[in-house]
Amino acid sequence: MSAFWRDSLAGLCALLIGIGIARFGYTPLIPVLIQHHWLDAGDAAYLGATNLAGYVGGSLLAAWLSRLVPVARLTRIAMIITTISLAACMLPWGFLWFAPWRFLTGFTGGLLMVAAVPLMLSRAPPHLHGRSNGIVFTGVGIGVIASGTLVPALASEGPAAIWGGMALVAGLLTLLTWPRWTPQPGDASPGTRGTTRAFTRPVAILLVAYMLDSAAFVPHTVFWADFIARGLHRGIEAGGFYWIFFGVGAMCGPVLAGFVAERFGFYRSVTGGYGIKAAFVALPILSQHPVALAASAVVVGAMTPGISALASGRVAELVGFAAHRQVWGWLTGGFAVASAVAGYLMSYLFDSYGSYYMLFGIGTVGLCIAMLLSVFVRNPPAPAAQAA
Repeated sequence: MSAFWRDSLAGLCALLIGIGIARFGYTPLIPVLIQHHWLDAGDAAYLGATNLAGYVGGSLLAAWLSRLVPVARLTRIAMIITTISLAACMLPWGFLWFAPWRFLTGFTGGLLMVAAVPLMLSRAPPHLHGRSNGIVFTGVGIGVIASGTLVPALASEGPAAIWGGMALVAGLLTLLTWPRWTPQPGDASPGTRGTTRAFTRPVAILLVAYMLDSAAFVPHTVFWADFIARGLHRGIEAGGFYWIFFGVGAMCGPVLAGFVAERFGFYRSVTGGYGIKAAFVALPILSQHPVALAASAVVVGAMTPGISALASGRVAELVGFAAHRQVWGWLTGGFAVASAVAGYLMSYLFDSYGSYYMLFGIGTVGLCIAMLLSVFVRNPPAPAAQAA
């Protein structure tokens, strides 16, 4: 196997551990935690928001930490902490015990997204950047599918077995990819030059639209399995089953987004992506038919990492490649902040009103606004166009 494939698969595993399992694996676990009386519904929702808060910290501090510790070494540390945090959650000691561990897994997920993934992409040859990007982001979907399969299979054994299973998978993948996370002479830390010039009005608008997108998928990434299992009274197995559909979409989304962008350009692709995602976030409000639920899960799952890949390409168009890493860090940090705020707000609303449909409605409105905002980010500034 070539170095390109080994590096790309290592990046895939980084996202599989930090995002696919440690973060999104919690979604199908929520009804199991409630059913076994480890947490009540409100605490389970707040715990999901706590993980998002950790993601905020990790994504915002990733650039600073990578200047203190080589990114490859920082990635190893993040993977180890993630594995330990998952194993610690095997103990049924309540919300106050779970909260710091879930915050830590969110923090390490932010580190892996902002620091580790760009590192592996930088090692790929220029003509293979698109392919490498698609492979790496596929890790999110594979992690979602793995967790959606693992949780129902171990549900009868209780939450401890599920947490242990996720910790085991994370630990094995950490060992498997360990040799690729060694510092190499060509590795570069995230730069900080040109940050003032890069923050233009189009970048600010793109940032706001991307933050709205991050808030809009909270109903699907935090409440989806619980909505199916308890809201529609279809059971934990059904919740995990429809979560797998989300994972299938997330696995295919980045690659498909790349092909679409090549055909229609990043501007049209990002704008259209927001509109499509809005329609399918709203779909469960209109119909709870199994086909409608599966379609909603697949499309929203595909657009979750898919829009991230498109937004990354759009950033390169707006600011050029020299400032891409820095601006992408801003978008990732903003994405995390919006996710955390929306997570706590929607947890409060759900705890107060108990309505899943209210949450889907809020997400739909946010995506419609994001689509309208992205329309106004049509042409990159002249200097960025020249730099590209």
